[in-house]
Amino acid sequence: MHSLSGAELLVATGNAGKLDEFASFLRPFRTRLRSLSDLHLPEPEETECTFTGNALLKARSAARLSGLVTLADDSGLVVDDLGGAPGIYTADWAETGKGRDFTRAMQRTNALLQAVGSEGRVAHFVCVLAVVWPTGEEAVFEGRVSGRLVWPMRGALGHGYDPIFQPDGEAMTLAEMDISHKNQISHRSRAFAAFAQGCFT
Repeated sequence: MHSLSGAELLVATGNAGKLDEFASFLRPFRTRLRSLSDLHLPEPEETECTFTGNALLKARSAARLSGLVTLADDSGLVVDDLGGAPGIYTADWAETGKGRDFTRAMQRTNALLQAVGSEGRVAHFVCVLAVVWPTGEEAVFEGRVSGRLVWPMRGALGHGYDPIFQPDGEAMTLAEMDISHKNQISHRSRAFAAFAQGCFT
């Protein structure tokens, strides 16, 4: 596997916030990041049924169109007593037609858990990073954090489902943690740690 240290890397997103997040994780490696918006490239429809499938789909599409080494991600919340839902539809549960409403998504999640009589509320967050080289070489890295879902929501930090997710061994939800502590234990930080070990060392 080729080292990416100091290389130009396309991040398969048009979301400026996500690009900034990727940049913060990759800053120690002097990697030059580009986005789909920079190159006026489209984001493909996510049609796969797994996090890995969707991450690879996005990375392959952008690598083919750009000729650049491409990094893409897919992530979400997996709830045991909901059969793994929302899973790859984690963000979709927040869609309203007028933007995303994660408070409504969390209310839906809690209502479904009450309906099935869930007591343990066991869940985990998953992040998959896929790297695709224009030569066709590919690598996938996964990070996850296990925990349980709480109710009512707690904390005003973070985003998404953070206010109802309490990681194992922690007294706070992700939304109650300062960003430095969250970044030490989050699924995304663990995926990036695996990515760094695989592609920069």
